[in-house]
Amino acid sequence: MWEGLGYYRRAIHLHEAAREVVRDHDGRVPDDPQAFARLPGVGRYTCGAVQSIAFGHRLAAVDGNAVRVLARWFAVERCVSDAAVQKDLWRLAEALVPRDAPGDWNQAVMELGSRVCTPRSPACLVCPVRTLCRAARRGIQDRLPVKRKRKRVPHIEVGAGIVWRRGKVLMCRRPEGKMLAGLWEFPGGKRHDGESIQECIRRELKEECDLQVTVGDHLVDVTHTYSHLKVTLRCYHCRAPRGRVRTLAADEARWMRVEDIPSLPLPAADLKILTALGIDPKTARKATRGSD
Repeated sequence: MWEGLGYYRRAIHLHEAAREVVRDHDGRVPDDPQAFARLPGVGRYTCGAVQSIAFGHRLAAVDGNAVRVLARWFAVERCVSDAAVQKDLWRLAEALVPRDAPGDWNQAVMELGSRVCTPRSPACLVCPVRTLCRAARRGIQDRLPVKRKRKRVPHIEVGAGIVWRRGKVLMCRRPEGKMLAGLWEFPGGKRHDGESIQECIRRELKEECDLQVTVGDHLVDVTHTYSHLKVTLRCYHCRAPRGRVRTLAADEARWMRVEDIPSLPLPAADLKILTALGIDPKTARKATRGSD
């Protein structure tokens, strides 16, 4: 159900947190900030947001919008991603939160950053705190907040094998702790320097599944950009005439008919590979739901 939304760890943490709430808190989300902060996936921002909005605790909630508001309001001219500056921003936010309706305040600050104190061309003339804003007073609001220059997003090549045996294709589930954990994929991995894509696929299938494969025709190239990485999957048909699949670097492996693969949760890039194999994932899934 979460497929395609990204941030897959959030879904896993949400499920784990729900289990803990049922098991340890009689099915009610704890209104004690310390108990709530111990739930899986709950960080400082989530704790402050939920506990202030849902339960009225006087806690700050500093998201990206709030960072921008605070940096301009107090004319913070240091890089907002530095740990020391982060501490100062949280300290400022905590001092500003009122005792009455702290959740309303936190939402108002975030909304101010979203709709008025925008990243570019902030609407200072209609800002409710313009007379207090040090950056606006000094005319430097467009220069704040100070951020580090973004690093160039690395671009890697990945060899992916469409591994056939007796009319079925091998699918592997990505292991816990890895990017896209829990999703299924056509097996493969990153190409090493000086290695051809075919060599890469053969090596990866051996390392991942202990299979000796013969690499055949090229199927498709798929490029997908994540927040921190750009990946080009170079996909080739492969044959694995013999050998037992051993999940050396995967949580699970299955031989599947191509038309059944849409039933699995898949990364966006692998959905494109499936389309290249002549399967429309949306149509296949509608048909499956209809038969249910």
